[in-house]
Amino acid sequence: MTALHFISGLPRSGSTLLAALLRQNPRFQAGMSGPVAGLFDALIAQMSARNEFSVFLDDAKRERILRGLFESYYADCPADVVFDTSRAWCARMPALAQLFPEAKVIACVRELPWVIDSIERLVQRNVFSPSSMFDYSPGGTVYTRASAVAGQEGMVGAPYDALKQACYGAQRDRLLLVQYETLTTEPARVMNTLYEFIGEPTFEHDFGHVGYDVTEFDERAGTPGLHTVRGEVKAEPRETVLPPDLFNRFVNDAFWTDSNNVPEGLRVV
Repeated sequence: MTALHFISGLPRSGSTLLAALLRQNPRFQAGMSGPVAGLFDALIAQMSARNEFSVFLDDAKRERILRGLFESYYADCPADVVFDTSRAWCARMPALAQLFPEAKVIACVRELPWVIDSIERLVQRNVFSPSSMFDYSPGGTVYTRASAVAGQEGMVGAPYDALKQACYGAQRDRLLLVQYETLTTEPARVMNTLYEFIGEPTFEHDFGHVGYDVTEFDERAGTPGLHTVRGEVKAEPRETVLPPDLFNRFVNDAFWTDSNNVPEGLRVV
C-alpha cells in the first residue's frame, strides 16, 4: 500500500484548505472527511464481544482486517501518499500507531470563538436551507446552536476533546498541529513544516490559485459552501457575528497558543 497519513482536528479550521493544497502535488491524494473512520469504528465494534463469533478473532486477525479496510478503500488510488481525513482520528491515535507505525496525523486547529463564528455564519448565510449540523431544524438561536456544537457530543466539542487527548497522549510525537491563522498567513511555512514532518520532498505549491468543491455533498447536508475553497490563500479579517458574551465564553480554549500548556514533543506551526 502507498504511504498513509491522516488529517484531523477541529471543524472550520482549514482541513479542506489544507487538502486542496496537498492535492496540488500529483503524488498526493487528500480531500474532505470521508467514510473510512466510520467504517473503522464499525468494524471494531462488530469484532468485539458483542458479536457471538468474536471467539474466532484474535488481535492479529483484527489488525489484518482493519489494515485491509484501508488497502481496499484506496486500492484504485494511484497516489504515492494518501491523507485520509476525519475529525475522529485524533481519538484513535493508539490504534493508528499500532496499525501504521510510520503514519503521521496533521490536526488543523483554530481559536474556538472563530470556529463557532464560522459555523454560525454558514447557518445565517443559508437561512432557507436548514443544516444537517442541527438535524435540519430551522429553529434556535446563536446561543442554542453554540451550546449544541460545543457540547461533549457536539461537532466542535467532541473533536476538541479528542484533540486534547491526542496532544497530551503517548503518541503526540506523531502529531502536528496546524493553526488556521498560520495556514492563511504563512502557507509556505506550514507546507514546508508538513513535508519535513512526514518525510517527503517539498513541492512548489500555488497559493494564489487553490480550488476544491463538493457542491452536491454540501447541498445535501443543507450547508452550501461548507467545503468550498476557491482563489488565493489569505487571511480575511472580519467582525464576529457572535454576541460579545458568547464570543468571550470560548476565548481561553486555544491551549496550543500557550507555551506553558504545550507538552514536550508536540509540534505546533
